[in-house]
Amino acid sequence: MTPLLTVEEHRARVLDAVRLLPAETVRLADAAGRTLAAPVHAAHDLPGFDNSSMDGFAVRRADVEGADAENPVTLHVVADLPAGSSDDPSFGAGEAVRIMTGAPVPTDADAIVPFEDTAGGLADSLGIVEVRRAPAASGAFIRRRGGDTRAGDVVLSAGEQLGPFALAAAAAAGVAALEVRRRPRVAVVSTGSELVAPGVVPGRGQTPDSNSTLLASLVSGTDADVTVISSLRDDANAIHALLDHAADVDVIVFSGGVSAGAYEPVRQALEGRISFEKVSMQPGKPQAFGVLDDGRLVFGLPGNPVSVAVSFEVFVRPALLAMQGRAAIDRRLARLTASESWTTPPGRRQYLPAAIDLAAGTVRPATAGGSGSHLAASLARAEAFAIVPAEVSTVSVGDPLDVMLIP
Repeated sequence: MTPLLTVEEHRARVLDAVRLLPAETVRLADAAGRTLAAPVHAAHDLPGFDNSSMDGFAVRRADVEGADAENPVTLHVVADLPAGSSDDPSFGAGEAVRIMTGAPVPTDADAIVPFEDTAGGLADSLGIVEVRRAPAASGAFIRRRGGDTRAGDVVLSAGEQLGPFALAAAAAAGVAALEVRRRPRVAVVSTGSELVAPGVVPGRGQTPDSNSTLLASLVSGTDADVTVISSLRDDANAIHALLDHAADVDVIVFSGGVSAGAYEPVRQALEGRISFEKVSMQPGKPQAFGVLDDGRLVFGLPGNPVSVAVSFEVFVRPALLAMQGRAAIDRRLARLTASESWTTPPGRRQYLPAAIDLAAGTVRPATAGGSGSHLAASLARAEAFAIVPAEVSTVSVGDPLDVMLIP
C-alpha cells in the first residue's frame, strides 16, 4: 500500500514547482490588491516641511513662557497662514501668526499654541490673541520635515500586497506608478456528470455545481484573474478539449475526477502527466498536482465542496500567492481553545470548518456534521478551519488548537 504523503510533503512539491510571474508597471490608481515586485522609495521627505499639527497660533515660546489662565499673555497677530500657503511671514517679540493645521510653520516660530489654549480663539485673522496656556516645550505641535520618512527611504517592500494603507503610503511618498507582478490567469473546472447549473432544479442523481462558484471566488481573492470557468461531464475527452481551450492560462484547478473510482476523468486524461497522491488530511485525502510541458500548473482537488475549500486554502492559495512573489502566502493562525468536544479521523490531520469567538478565545465545529466534505450549504457557517494534528483522536473542551482564520 502506497504510504500517504504528509501535508507538508505535498505542499513542498507544489511550491517547488512555482515560478514567479513577470513584473509590469501600473498606475497607482490601478494597483489595488496587486503584489509589489520592487520596493517603493520615497520621492521626497514626508512631511516636506515643518508644519502645524493644530489650528492655532505660531509663536516664539519665550514670549508666552509661564502663561496660564491667571497670568495670560497678549500677543499681536500680524499674519495668517491657511493650509496650502507658501508664505513665510516674519514676526517679532510680542507677535504671533494665526496658523491652520498643515500650514508651514514660519521660520521665526518655535511652537504652536492651539486655539483651545487662547481666549478669543480663531475668530479674527488679525488683531489680538490672549494665550492662557504656554506650550510645554519648544517644538510643541510642530510636525518636523522628514518626521515620517526621508527621500529615498523604503516605504513599501517587495512582496507586499497593495491594500488601502499601502496605496496611501505610496501616494504620500510621491509615487505615481508601481512595479507589480502580473496576475495569474486561472481556469476553474468542475467535473461530474451529476452536476447541474445553480438555479436548475436537480433531478434524481443530480446536484448543483457549487464548486465552480466556490473556486472562482477563492481564486479572485488571491488577486488572480479567473479567465475560464467550466463544468464538464465525466469524459476524458472533455478534459483534453478543456486543456486546449485554456492554453493561455497559468494554472488550471480541477475539482472532482481525481480519486480511484470508475469515472474519474481528470485521472483518466492526465495520469502520467501529473501525479495523483493520497495526503494525510481530512477532508482532502485525494490530491493531484503537476506541471504540463508548457509550464501550466494543474491542481486536481476532490469533488466535495468542503474538501475543495480546504484543499484550496492549504495548497492552491499559497501557490497563487507565491507566483506573485507575495511575502506572506498563508492565512493568519490564532491559538484558541475548544469550547466543545469532537472526534477526529485516526492518523490524518483534520481541517474542521469552525465557528470562533475571538473575544472568548474559543473555537467549535461550525455544524453538527463536523468536517463532512459534502456539507456545501453548511460551509457558509464556517469562519475558520480548526487544525487538529494527526496524532489527536479526540478534541476535548479546553484543548488548545491552531485555527486558520478565513474572511
